[in-house]
Amino acid sequence: MVSFIVRLRFAPEDRTDIAETLRALTEASRKESGCISYIPLTLEDDADSVLIFEQYTNQAALDAHRESDHFQRYAIGGLYQKMRERNVENLRAI
Repeated sequence: MVSFIVRLRFAPEDRTDIAETLRALTEASRKESGCISYIPLTLEDDADSVLIFEQYTNQAALDAHRESDHFQRYAIGGLYQKMRERNVENLRAI
């Protein structure tokens, strides 16, 4: 299993657009056969930061996610264009 958290930071004026983009990306991503979990979250004390907890069955499933039309449209063409910061934290099950 491949698990990680993506941390993104956006400008306050982009909150509405980011929320709409995340809803569309989440809906499509959860339909992927290799997606186990796709959960976007905001921080309680920082509404301009978004965490996305993602889990995939294997690396091939993650690769397919990143190559999908919806990832290209909503992540690359949407979120990535407005993000101010991005960090990925790879996770390992205990």
